Amino acid sequence: ITGTSQADCAILVVASGVGEFEAGISKEGQTREHALLAFTLGVKQMVVAINKMDDSSVMYGQARYEEIKAEVTTYLKKVGYKPAKIPFVPISGWEGDNMIDRSPNMAWYKGPYLLEALDNLNAPKRPSDKPLRLPLQDVYKIGGIGTVPVGRVETGVIKPGMVATFGPVGLSTEVKSVEMHHESLPEALPGDNVGFNVKNVSVKELRRGFVASDSKNDPAKGTQDFTAQVIV
Repeated sequence: ITGTSQADCAILVVASGVGEFEAGISKEGQTREHALLAFTLGVKQMVVAINKMDDSSVMYGQARYEEIKAEVTTYLKKVGYKPAKIPFVPISGWEGDNMIDRSPNMAWYKGPYLLEALDNLNAPKRPSDKPLRLPLQDVYKIGGIGTVPVGRVETGVIKPGMVATFGPVGLSTEVKSVEMHHESLPEALPGDNVGFNVKNVSVKELRRGFVASDSKNDPAKGTQDFTAQVIV
């Protein structure tokens, strides 16, 4: 759920094997659950990867692909997606068909292969001009470094030397460094998943769910009410 809530796009992987697809699309199936979760958590762009097209019950067949596409389309429409904008890519992860280039085993398929479908997605607007908001995903104590909160920058910019305020407790401290994939950054922008080292703060003083903000630019604080989207 944490990963989905931070995603710009979802790849819904659907098994095409006879019996497997039917189990996934059933009322308690994972295909339904994952699609609903993605939409509920705000992931509006999706690619459907119809996997295991090499299965002996499918044998790269177009008829099975069309059957699955029709049924998944119906469900995605109910959830709230616009299926006309969603590519349905028949693939075999095991054999590599339609993953990074076009497969000769499915000449009947004229749409994009998986990597191409991902490249065609619209890059979301990154609100770097707004005040910093960075919800903490976790907090670590790293030997020789100290306390390192981690999370995804939602809005604004975080950089070394900034005095960060953590809501809702109002704790403020200096950001010593910012890293992504073990590389130091001069600044982190919206969409970046980062870790940042903070001064003189114990790991016990911060918790998952706290929000880091810039103490000098509309720092995060408690509120009496908020607007929510609730899906039942």
